[in-house]
Amino acid sequence: MDIKRSGSQPSGLGPGEYFTGTVRIDPLFEAPDTARVRGASVTFEPCARTAWHTHPLGQTLIVTAGRVQRWGGPIEEIRPGDVVSIGAGEKHWHGATPTTAKRRNQHLGGLRPASAC
Repeated sequence: MDIKRSGSQPSGLGPGEYFTGTVRIDPLFEAPDTARVRGASVTFEPCARTAWHTHPLGQTLIVTAGRVQRWGGPIEEIRPGDVVSIGAGEKHWHGATPTTAKRRNQHLGGLRPASAC
């Protein structure tokens, strides 16, 4: 058993190759070698978002508020408590609205950048 105490892991800024605007990443857990999932709490300041990207194993987001868009689809508003399940290889982005920050807990198995447009 391994207990990760709240606030015991260092926060970091989201790297520019994956995010636009100010994004803070707070790790929740890293998967052991035998698992394929990790978790983080990610905070997007207003107007911040991810670049278009995919995940080889998909992604699950539990959000407080923000926006999400799949490639070729409309921008969709997401509200507190919404759960967004993104399929493996599905090109998408997610982030804050122009006026409201977004916080999400994510569980994912890998990140693969996709070119914008």
